[in-house]
Amino acid sequence: MAATERSARSRRVRSAANIHIRATVQLKQLIDEAANSVGKTLSEFMLDSAHKDAINVLLDKSQFVLDPEKYKAFVQALDHPRPPSEHLKALMKRKPAWQK
Repeated sequence: MAATERSARSRRVRSAANIHIRATVQLKQLIDEAANSVGKTLSEFMLDSAHKDAINVLLDKSQFVLDPEKYKAFVQALDHPRPPSEHLKALMKRKPAWQK
């Protein structure tokens, strides 16, 4: 991809937030080289990489591994849940904080 095409694409997508970071000259050169090798601007490359890493970090926090016995108990609990308590029923009727 030509530099003018990348530049035009970058101008079309304007973000509302800035991220400022400092790096050594060697690290910036390495990242520049990698970005150029895949036809991206430095900003595109940095944001794509950070985005992928952020997703992976959050997925790592939400996935868990169980041994076969605990997995069987977990699936059993999912397949046969307890009836909802009065407290849970009241909680489910409340408006979520993000909708207030």
